[in-house]
Amino acid sequence: MNNFFRTGAKASLILLSSALLASCGNNDQDPGSEYAPDMYYPVSYEPLKQLAGNKNAINPGGLNMRVPAQHTIARGKLGFYNHISKDSAEIAGRELVNPIARTTQNLEEGKTLYLRFCSPCHGETGLGDGLVAAKFKGVPSYTQGRYATLPVGHIYHVIVNGRGRMMPHGTQVNPEERWKISMYVQQLQKGITDATGADASDTGSLTTDAPAGASKDTNTNPVTGTTADPTKDTRN
Repeated sequence: MNNFFRTGAKASLILLSSALLASCGNNDQDPGSEYAPDMYYPVSYEPLKQLAGNKNAINPGGLNMRVPAQHTIARGKLGFYNHISKDSAEIAGRELVNPIARTTQNLEEGKTLYLRFCSPCHGETGLGDGLVAAKFKGVPSYTQGRYATLPVGHIYHVIVNGRGRMMPHGTQVNPEERWKISMYVQQLQKGITDATGADASDTGSLTTDAPAGASKDTNTNPVTGTTADPTKDTRN
């Protein structure tokens, strides 16, 4: 009986070793045989995968993903487009107007967002004395020099695209949050650190209520900060 089990164990070891050797190959891109491949490769088209036998019969070359048509905007992304290039903060300062009403609630939300995203560098009061600024010199104070008079559109544009050593924050705060931060920064420019005493007439707000969100088909979302002429290309 022992000899039988010993022989069986040796045979099993030889078969397993042969199977392992047979599964190896010189092509490191070949995954070999796959068990239940339908669990890994869906029947439907996926834009980021191009598999043999899964080609789009409509697109050129059978590609699943195509480059978007020129001058088109992805659905739901209209609120992130304002026709001004990332290096044109001065143009943004002249063209963009804060569409968010200057209310105490919006200022308080702007202050909360500022403390969360901006104060590590700019400091809680905007004097450029944050913890990061203590190590990396050169963070300006909002109350001194040209920074005390920067328009709200300029502030908004820099939040989105960054400038100098400041990194872009466009992926961290949505358009409405950017405008609220910009509104609070204007408070700090005056040396005011609280969010009281708001007056809707101070910022030239275009709306009395917060916008509902980005339009999917037309440029109706006031959060975009569009210029007076939305069709005008202000990059030059």
